[in-house]
Amino acid sequence: MILQDFPHSNQATRDFLLTNDGQDNKQHNITMKRIAIQGELGSFHDITAKHCFNGEQMQIICCATFEEVFQNMKQDPTVIGIMAIENTIAGSLLHNYELLRDSGMTIVGEHKTHISHCICALPGQSLDELTEVHSHPVALAQCYHYLSKHPNLKMVECEDTAGSAMEIAAKGLKGVAAICHADAAEMYGLEVLENHIEDNPHNFTRFLIMTDPRKADFLRALNEANKSSIVFSLPHEEGSLSQVLSILSFYKINLTKIQSLPIIGKEWEYLFYVDVTYDDLTRYRQSIDAITPLTRDLTILGEYKAA
Repeated sequence: MILQDFPHSNQATRDFLLTNDGQDNKQHNITMKRIAIQGELGSFHDITAKHCFNGEQMQIICCATFEEVFQNMKQDPTVIGIMAIENTIAGSLLHNYELLRDSGMTIVGEHKTHISHCICALPGQSLDELTEVHSHPVALAQCYHYLSKHPNLKMVECEDTAGSAMEIAAKGLKGVAAICHADAAEMYGLEVLENHIEDNPHNFTRFLIMTDPRKADFLRALNEANKSSIVFSLPHEEGSLSQVLSILSFYKINLTKIQSLPIIGKEWEYLFYVDVTYDDLTRYRQSIDAITPLTRDLTILGEYKAA
């Protein structure tokens, strides 16, 4: 990362960028956590990482895609991954369920981050001077009512909210705005023209904290676990799903989410991604033993403390 790319950032921000950049950070030690995220510094994944590991030394590994997040984790088992899995407005990120299942990584925690957007641009510009607004397509959609009041702004979809702000700062793009979190605007030296422009203030994204299974016990206390994510398929038979749900109910296991995805190449067969909560770890384990014979390829994706 070249600090000269961000001439409008303050010294504190420049120090932050230097400390968190993988190429410039020379202070690697055994206590530093290496965290892979999708997006740039200042993105909601980055904000979530700061909340989850507040006060700890960390190196953020910025990835262009979620696939790249898992590649980093596979190449280095000490890397922790953070990945969005569902949003209260946009719904589930279906592809991420498949990536998690195929990766063999395990969930060790979750975090629910409030999503708030601002519109920002290079300092000294007004909304009337702007002709384009750049951001992730979901962020643009979540600010639809605000943007409809500004028909002069052409919406341009980008890979990342913070990445849009970073590009404007790095290239000195006049007449172009970004929609991102206010922290990202400040980080890249942009001026917040208006904050909290999202259509619905009750907007939260659930993020998963993931690691190599061999490192899981270093990041979570299993005796505090009260939530689990599992995945399984079922025979295409009448009542197969209701049998599983009845057993979970018998063991006082609370079903908080169920997401079905079709199995490619097998007509009318599905993978069921299920989140459950419980008060008794032993009863939960007994319920898993009880449903296993009724399912196919049951996999525990993670056991962790609910957010």
